[in-house]
Amino acid sequence: MKDIKKDPFEEYIKNLPPTRKELGQAWQAAIGLQDVDGLKPSEYLYETAKKNIDGEISVDEAGDLINSYYESKDGRSEVETRTEEADKVSARIAKILSEKAFTFSPTQYLSIHRELFLGIYSHAGKIRDYNITKKEWVLDGDTVSYGGATELRETLDYDFSRERDFRYNGLTMDEVIHHLAVFISRLWQIHVFEEGNTRTTAVFLIKYLRMLGFDAENYLFAEHSWYFRNALVRANYNNIKNGIYETTEFLEMFLRNLLLNEKHELHNREMHVSGRFLLGHDDSINDPINDPIKLDGRELKIIELLREETGLTRKEMAARLDCSDSTIKRCLQSMVEKGVLKRIGSNKKGEWIILEKK
Repeated sequence: MKDIKKDPFEEYIKNLPPTRKELGQAWQAAIGLQDVDGLKPSEYLYETAKKNIDGEISVDEAGDLINSYYESKDGRSEVETRTEEADKVSARIAKILSEKAFTFSPTQYLSIHRELFLGIYSHAGKIRDYNITKKEWVLDGDTVSYGGATELRETLDYDFSRERDFRYNGLTMDEVIHHLAVFISRLWQIHVFEEGNTRTTAVFLIKYLRMLGFDAENYLFAEHSWYFRNALVRANYNNIKNGIYETTEFLEMFLRNLLLNEKHELHNREMHVSGRFLLGHDDSINDPINDPIKLDGRELKIIELLREETGLTRKEMAARLDCSDSTIKRCLQSMVEKGVLKRIGSNKKGEWIILEKK
């Protein structure tokens, strides 16, 4: 297994005194949730977060500093734009998680999306008006069947009304965990929003769990945000021909760790529908985005490009990502060293292979 360096921010959070731990975990969850969309915050965001956690500035002032930081930047590249999104949304998630106000309603759900993505997405807080599919690594390239665009508001209202009328009294904790897993997976599957669906659902879930009286440890979303998303995918996928059925078992393990402080090991490889990643015992990397090896924003974009077209040249990648050929060369070399990519064939006629296992 490769030696993966620890995130210094993670070490900083672990050493916080109890009086600042909750705010630190809010920032940690906010930053970790950016992983589900392949986004990486900047060093400036980390330093700003520390100032807030240390009491030098308020969470509102932290958000203002992030906004001002990007107002002074012109002509940003695609990668820089994605970093801006990661920074701004991280600050907004930390703000929402540090506040006590919450109402269980579809309006609140839509409001969270609007607050997170206002000025970033033109559709912030709006229900999508077209149908979508998404290729999922955990489904070996297949997609979940998401809610139909013409029925999204009705479906959202229905799910909320059922949950609002549900009574938890008399249930065992196992039954509570199962019910919560079903509710949140169905809410996610509706996929009300064009983008930002998982981040919005995660923030909403944390707030709802608090309303129910749970002391949810936010850090689990930081460490296992991709596991959380993949568990939602598996809870909503059937392929009866191949003997694959929707299951909340993975999501329930996540929730048991989150709410009951249990210690289930959470590995993305165990959810892959093919089962081929269960043969070995090397946890270092199975999917270059979903598992422990960390890639920066540009490297993640390169992976996305290569998933669509393995024969892309460095020049073509540079043009699509608006950067130099030498930058692409450094990124490719870095990913080769991390065991994420392998080149086969000549420089002109070869192609890149994304390594699912070492």
